[in-house]
Amino acid sequence: MNNIIPFNKPSFVGNEIHYIKDAISYGHISGDGPYTEKSSSLLKNILHTNKVLLTTSCTDALEMTAILLRIEPGDEIIVPSFTFVSTINAFVLRGAKPIFVDIRQDTLNIDETKIESLITEKTKAIIVVHYAGVGCEMNIIMDIAERHQIKVIEDNAHGLFGKYKDKYLGTFGTFATQSFHETKNFTCGEGGALLINDKEYIERSEVIREKGTDRSKFFRGEVDKYSWVDIGSSYLPSDILAAFLYGQLEQRHVIQEKRKKIWNQYYLHLKDWANNSDIHLPYIPAHCNQTYHMFYLIMPSLEIRTRFINHLKKNGLHAVFHYLPLHLSTMAKKLTEERLACPKTVEISNRIVRLPFFTDLNIREIDFNIFYNFN
Repeated sequence: MNNIIPFNKPSFVGNEIHYIKDAISYGHISGDGPYTEKSSSLLKNILHTNKVLLTTSCTDALEMTAILLRIEPGDEIIVPSFTFVSTINAFVLRGAKPIFVDIRQDTLNIDETKIESLITEKTKAIIVVHYAGVGCEMNIIMDIAERHQIKVIEDNAHGLFGKYKDKYLGTFGTFATQSFHETKNFTCGEGGALLINDKEYIERSEVIREKGTDRSKFFRGEVDKYSWVDIGSSYLPSDILAAFLYGQLEQRHVIQEKRKKIWNQYYLHLKDWANNSDIHLPYIPAHCNQTYHMFYLIMPSLEIRTRFINHLKKNGLHAVFHYLPLHLSTMAKKLTEERLACPKTVEISNRIVRLPFFTDLNIREIDFNIFYNFN
């Protein structure tokens, strides 16, 4: 194999370029233009949520949720240790203390059985991450949250259009956040969205997103001028990015079908080899509809994983590991005195390998003898 197959490669699937040109010709390329409205409406109508606000990133959407919940110094946020730093950074920026939870061995999602014992009078929110687009056990988590009157935020960066028990991921919690980074199923390079499932927060979310002003009301003709009414920042993406995104969302069925075929081919070719090599493949519960966001392997040890990644690289495949345990990070040690054990997080972090996975990946270009010959 002469050319290396990259871990990720952005894909063009429809009218992205045409829509970008259209946005430019329309003369509105800043935030909240026609394509922002098209993309937001498409998502709102499919997911049946109360409001969708496009943002410049999933990180910004998370920061908006921290402001909306009026997070203050000393508040506690329950969050899985196995996630990207942005998931908790948004709350730490407002003075919150992270309370890290271990993950399940099977789905790599937050272990719902460990949440309730960590709730205190200072707990303001539970953040769940639908890892690899496979739903957390949302019925149990929502029951815990409701009994303790705590908000749930879904970091749904991996899970757009995935389902848990026939209900879309991102529609369970008070808020959900989406990512449209170039590594995600649907992309505009950089971008995100905030899903608001509780109508109580819609009006203030528009203000926060518009730099703390009631500018959205002004454009709807509800006020004769807009002014500074709250804290906020500039979270609006350019309509050029929204135009690209709309081209992707329009082709969501095509994208998902391609990714499903890639995922299934990986599974088909690797299942026997994995079973004979003490390697674990992704687990998808029967009550979850996954998003085919990634394909990963859980290797027997860190040493074997290191050799395996190097072996793939030498044979033209770029594979990577994933999250490092946040509870062991330098920043976590500064923020928390407790050292909550998250042994499964540490174990998985040391053993996981993510294989090349992107919409236009030609799985036939992969010589699976590369895997079979590894020892």
